Amino acid sequence: KKNQNMKFIIDDKIPYVKGALEPFGDVIYLPGAKITKDIVKNADALLIRTRTICNETLLSGSSVKFIATATIGYDHIDTDYCRDAGIGWTNAPGCNSGSVEQYIASALVTYAQTKNLSFKNLCIGVVGVGNVGSKVARLCRLLGMKVLLNDPPRARTEDPSAFVSLENIMAAADIISLHVPLNLQGEDATYHLADAGFFSGLQRRPLLINTCRGEVVNTSAIKTALAQGLVSEYICDCWEQEPDIDLELLSMAWLATPHIAGYSRDGKAVGTQMSIQALSRFFSLGINHWQPEGIEPPGKPVFELNGLGRNEQQLITEAILATYDIRPDDMALRKDPAGFEVLRGNYPVRREFKAFTILPVNVAPSTINLLKNMGFGIAEP
Repeated sequence: KKNQNMKFIIDDKIPYVKGALEPFGDVIYLPGAKITKDIVKNADALLIRTRTICNETLLSGSSVKFIATATIGYDHIDTDYCRDAGIGWTNAPGCNSGSVEQYIASALVTYAQTKNLSFKNLCIGVVGVGNVGSKVARLCRLLGMKVLLNDPPRARTEDPSAFVSLENIMAAADIISLHVPLNLQGEDATYHLADAGFFSGLQRRPLLINTCRGEVVNTSAIKTALAQGLVSEYICDCWEQEPDIDLELLSMAWLATPHIAGYSRDGKAVGTQMSIQALSRFFSLGINHWQPEGIEPPGKPVFELNGLGRNEQQLITEAILATYDIRPDDMALRKDPAGFEVLRGNYPVRREFKAFTILPVNVAPSTINLLKNMGFGIAEP
């Protein structure tokens, strides 16, 4: 039943959402940065992304009762203020974990291919082992890498022997991948986790990858570390002061992208689904099992993989890059750094591994099994 009095404000870059809430009231779609105090004054709910800062400045004096962010991160929501003001909120934990896993996979195979490295000889340290970090760790194990896990909050509540200290990773890892939330204070603070002290403590000149939050890495410290060779390469998806990114760091990064690691269509669809279902539960709308529709098919949903004269790593590399090649995203950002937000907003369709089916020819059963474990469909020849 349409409750004419309800009003929803929705970020216009959130996909697959049109039509979901229209039966229940008035829906206004706006760019995230254009969602202002005036706009939200009479709104019941906001459906947003990270570009809308939800704090007292935006919300005081409004009728907003619930905020859903279709993102994993929620550091753009002042949760203390919301609690005191009686405003409910939700995020979408893990919604884009498969997308970030695919981004890391593409980055790693591109790195190994360019530098002529074998995964079997590499050790990766995964810092932050939540929804995303767990998937990245599993992927790296499948690739044959040695995997070290660092997650102090989990180590305190689970078997501590499954985790290592950050110092251990700084000493042993050839690659370090960051997957922590942004915590500004407390014993698990992650703001500028990678600072001058962190870089000077590294022992193996690792590749560093940041796909979590820009503020986790101190910009001037990483630039110094790259200049001094403390870090061999930097792959950066998240930047301090987005969208006004540091152009010197852009020129120094080995691969640089405009905060799109989590931007697969699958990940976005799950984020939208989780948000609409949360809104439904909060306002008793009766669409608790709502599903997004119309997700675009991948370019080549079925592709052949021929193993003749090629080793497993070469085949895995080809399969991953067939679903997503990170290099065009890198080139687009370098060509137009000022277009950071436009590149994010108009990001091309990217589908995760599970949307693809491989037709294997002359491929060993063990490799086929590995691809299946990565999430690919396998066609019977």
